[in-house]
Order: sequence, then C-alpha cells, then structure tokens
Amino acid sequence: MSRFAPVVPVAALLTLALTACSSTGVEGTPGGSGVRDPYFPKAGNGGYDVTHYDLALSYTPATRHLTARTTITARATQDLSAFNLDLQGLNVETVTVDGTTARWNRAGQELTVRPRDDLAEGRTFRVTVRYSGTPATLTDPDGSEEGWLPTDDGALALGQPVGSMAWYPGNHHPSDKATYAITVTVPKGLRAVSNGELKTEKTTDGRTTTTWHTAQPMASYVTTLAVGRYDISHTRTPDGLPVYTAVDPTEASASRKVLARIPEVLAWAEELFGPYPFTSTGAIVDRPGDASYALETQTRPVFPGAPDIELLVHEIAHEWYGNSVTPKSWRDMWLNEGFATYAEWLWQEDHGGPTAQHIFDALYDGTHYAIPEDNKAVWSFPPAHPTDAAHISGDPVYDRGAMVLHKIRQTLADDTAFRALLRGWATTHRHGNASTEDFTTYVEKQAPDKDFAPIWKDWLYGEGRPERR
Repeated sequence: MSRFAPVVPVAALLTLALTACSSTGVEGTPGGSGVRDPYFPKAGNGGYDVTHYDLALSYTPATRHLTARTTITARATQDLSAFNLDLQGLNVETVTVDGTTARWNRAGQELTVRPRDDLAEGRTFRVTVRYSGTPATLTDPDGSEEGWLPTDDGALALGQPVGSMAWYPGNHHPSDKATYAITVTVPKGLRAVSNGELKTEKTTDGRTTTTWHTAQPMASYVTTLAVGRYDISHTRTPDGLPVYTAVDPTEASASRKVLARIPEVLAWAEELFGPYPFTSTGAIVDRPGDASYALETQTRPVFPGAPDIELLVHEIAHEWYGNSVTPKSWRDMWLNEGFATYAEWLWQEDHGGPTAQHIFDALYDGTHYAIPEDNKAVWSFPPAHPTDAAHISGDPVYDRGAMVLHKIRQTLADDTAFRALLRGWATTHRHGNASTEDFTTYVEKQAPDKDFAPIWKDWLYGEGRPERR
C-alpha cells in the first residue's frame, strides 16, 4: 500500500520542489533503510536518533484486532528528505510529521516516510503513525517465535531480536535506545502489563486503559506487552524499589516462592554489579507454551512458567548487562548472555553450590551436560563471532561467553579486582551501548600489567576448543 500525492504536471512538481527548498533551506537525502547489522542488515534505520516513543494501543483478544497510534520523537542526524521506520505487517492509515501529513510507502518491513519539507540535521521532529490490523507472530532464524504471540486469554509481545516491529513502528535495532510511554486499552477483566512504572489504570464503558512509563533508555527488543488475566502484586524492596509482578493464575502457586526472592537477588546483584540501573523491577509469568523461552524484558522479565532461582538470577543480571549496557550490534550478544550466565555461576558459588571454577571445568571436560552433543555445541563457534543470525543465541554465546569472563578472573588472580571490573564495566556504559572491542579495551585499561591477548585470541575469537592453560 502507498499513500502518495496525485500525479501533477512536471512544471508544477518543479515549482513545489523549489518552494520547499526556499522555505527550509535544506536539501536532504534519504536516511538508510538499515544500520548494516552483521546479522540483521535491514534492522534499524539511518539518519535519525529516536529519543521517545508514545504508544496508544487498543486490543481485542477475541478478534485479535489492534488499533494503534505511535508517536516517535527523534533528532535528525543528517539532512533528511525521507526516513524509514521498521514495521512488519499491519495496515498503515495515516502518517504525519510535526502535525503535517506526510507521503509514505511500504516495502517489506520498511515504512518509508517523506515529510513535506526536508528535515535539517540536528532538528527534533515528531512522526505519528496510525495503523491497525492483526499483529504478526514472527519466526526467528533459529526457529523460535517472537513478535505478537496470541494466548488463550490475550497476547504476549516479545521483541528479541526484531519482534517489536510486529506491533509498533520504530528504529528497531539495539543501538537506538529511547524512553517510552505505553498506553493500552483492553476488555474489562483483562490486565495489560508492560515495562517501567504503572502510572494510571481505569475502566470505562467495559474497557480498561493502563499507562506505563519508562524513563530510562530502553532498546526496542526488550519492550514487552502482556495482556491476560493475571494475579497482580505490588510490593517494594527494603530500599523502596517498586516490585510489580503479574502471574497467570495457573502459575501462581509454583511461582510464589521464587518471586518472593526478587529483593534478595537484587541486593546480591547490586553488591556485585553496582546500583540497580532502573526505577522499578518485577516479573511476568505466563503459562508454559505461551512462549518457548524466558526474556530479559526491561524491568519486567518474562517467564514461560514458574522460573527456578538460577533463571531468575540470569534475567535480573540482564538488567545491568543487556538492558542498561546494551550491545551495539547483534554480533555483541555474548556481552549480554555471557555476563548473565556467569552471574548464575557466581550466585551458585556464593550460595553453597559449585564454584565457578568447578562449572568451568565441567564445561571444558564435557561433563556439564548429560547429552554429549550439548557438550560439543559449546565449541561450535567463537562467542564473539556467531556463525549466522540463527546462532546469536547459541550455546557458545552463553557458556563460552561465561568462560571468557572466568579466564579474565583467572588472569587477574584477584577476586576484588575482578568484581571491581564487573562493576566498573556496568557503570562506565550505564544506559548506553557497547561492543566487544569496547569491552576488551576496557579490560586491558583496568589491568595494563596483565596479558589478555591469549584470552581474546583463543577463547573469545578462536575456533574450536582452546588448550587449557
């Protein structure tokens, strides 16, 4: 579908173009239709930086129909004649830029917007897209499902790596983070749970409207929306941090004990990683089968069924490593998963379980997994260079990524220095983006008297199973 101006004579078009140039003094070029991510080259867009999303959504589970308006506040990073938004499926009805109707067209996941006047570099602008339809469930390269997942009583929206474009238009790449306001209207009796803080909730004419606000920068892939019948709990940690949990009633009993440990896990993590980077926490627990994996959605991780304590630790660790310190590209995924996996090892070490060294040795020796093929998978590619998009969540990204951190710990030979390194990394890039190269540079600056080159060569970038030294 496209929405272009009617055909007019060439002379008239030339007059319009000259008028536009004279009114703005800008001759822009189109922004890129992707940021050339090594695994998802069409994800994200060039030419602008989003600072805020304002979503207004109305969803009816019985018909799976979504009616929505998304307003994006952004800053042009070049002179722009046109720019792209990522949006998969759904029917676009109108697009405006700073309140003025804009031309637009669709091609796959790309919604190309042509404002009436070119946008000067440095200008802040607002684009509003009105759209509707049935949001799509997307299949990742690894076969898992994301995007909009219908459930028996509502829906669950998950975005890693690009599923968020199934329910709102935007710059859907982790390198462009923004604040969010998400307002959701659903039939009375259902709840709508999202990221950040609950601001308002009211029921009128048989429908309930809920508004959530996220004041700290958030990557689109960790936005979430859960619609359904939930047991809701509002509590606070001993330090006063709001804890908001939403649990499917069928999972309430099995989840109660582990969710009650959220304040304990947060306190432990703050000792290791530094102050918690956000202004609320919690969890969403849906039924097994509503999703096939847990996800570190910001401030409110999603679990398909009741989590165990190690999984809870893993997802909470992501609040520092992944959600606050976010990868610059999907090639840097191990900076999320390696850190969160190593957090599990440290939790076990600090709570009477096996030491990190014991877990490392078991992985290296092939005794960590009962299935031999799982042990082989750890060495199938280097964590900093997944084979392709289907492997960005592969075993080496998690386990061998954690082994890289343990090798750094061994090289430092000082647990105080190692824990200071973990904390410093989270502090240095708090609410920002970082790459593998940023990390290796950071480590070397923290301990210039140590030789980390063999770790980078053999454990981070090397093929196969390194020699244990």
